[in-house]
Amino acid sequence: MSDVRDLLRSDLRDFAGYRSARAEEFVGDVWLNANESPWPSGADGSTACRRYPEPQPSRLVDALAALYDCMPEQILIGRGSDEAIDLVVRASCVPGHDAIVVTPPVFGMYAIAARLAGVRALEVPLLDGTRDFEVDFDCLATTALAKRAKVVFLCSPGNPAGSAIASERIAALASVLENRALVVVDEAYVEFADVGSLAPLIARRANLVILRTLSKAHALAGARIGCAIADPALISAFRRCQAPYPVPTPSASVALDALRPAAIEATRRRIDLVRSERDRVAAALAALPGIRRIYPSSANFVLARFSEAEHAYARLLADRIVVRDMRALPQLDDALRITIGTPAENDRLLAALAGKALAA
Repeated sequence: MSDVRDLLRSDLRDFAGYRSARAEEFVGDVWLNANESPWPSGADGSTACRRYPEPQPSRLVDALAALYDCMPEQILIGRGSDEAIDLVVRASCVPGHDAIVVTPPVFGMYAIAARLAGVRALEVPLLDGTRDFEVDFDCLATTALAKRAKVVFLCSPGNPAGSAIASERIAALASVLENRALVVVDEAYVEFADVGSLAPLIARRANLVILRTLSKAHALAGARIGCAIADPALISAFRRCQAPYPVPTPSASVALDALRPAAIEATRRRIDLVRSERDRVAAALAALPGIRRIYPSSANFVLARFSEAEHAYARLLADRIVVRDMRALPQLDDALRITIGTPAENDRLLAALAGKALAA
């Protein structure tokens, strides 16, 4: 019977990692084991921050498991999705030997994590189809198998393309790569899509890893709370490779507040508004002169091609509107990525691109 841990670096499968002072579960009221200050900081009126936090805050783990409909032992919390990306690469790939596969144009941190770890990043470019960007699954599987890649990264909905990937295609890829490679699906924007999370598929595809974050839909980008959802054996290994105390106490606290029922309901209403505004902005942009193409989006942004992208970008900056310049990415030398803001912010954007001034 195969063991999913065989997909990890052989020298890290039984790696014990660092045992921090908070990793030991003691009961006490005089704590002299972690070299902490016995007094609160002058900047902190409470005593909350003078103690090291739980490495994996149990209440937050439980809240995220409930939110993402998975088991607590399937979750590893980290500093946004970026830490999870780094952990997956370092735990799976031998520096100077192994490789990952990415699908540009896509979120750049996958390739950066590989480079910092001394791992090759193989590219299988997205196909710019008649409707939107699509993953070349045949080439992806062939490349991963031929080059013996240890990790395949997918982003669904994609960043910056915005398109969601059919769950059955990802499931099929995970099946083809079973016992060969991990398939990591970055779902940072899935709350804005019509498709659901692939986390339930982990029970049948142990080589599947899902990345989630509170940065986007839950409006906590500054708190840096993300997580990996995976087979418990993988989560245990990733945790042993993680630096101590990854979740600051204030971040865990604000995340728990954001996951209260009333806050969740408010988030759902804002997601509905973003989706509505996304469709409105996309339609309005498509009607403007100088717009070559608007890609269908399942995220909280739209990707637009301009006949004069530099002029459009400069016009927006002149009106103090900042969008993301995508022109340095493969296949996107005329593209800007526009995040969906409030209705008023979106009106300002459209007016600026149309060359009109909104009435005060």
